[in-house]
Amino acid sequence: MQNAHLSALEVKHADLDLRIAEENQRPHPDESLISRLKKEKLKVKEAIVGLRSQPEKGPIHGGA
Repeated sequence: MQNAHLSALEVKHADLDLRIAEENQRPHPDESLISRLKKEKLKVKEAIVGLRSQPEKGPIHGGA
């Protein structure tokens, strides 16, 4: 599950990067939109780093 969440965050991060680049290419970029997108991108990046720093949880083995 953690890998799926990490993958989804990576896709979202790439999408935000693309949206920022597209907005910057406009003749009159919306600076407030770019600022919001960059803040969201940073939050996603922090979440990615946090997940990557957590040790992977293996299957739980019960003793008998």
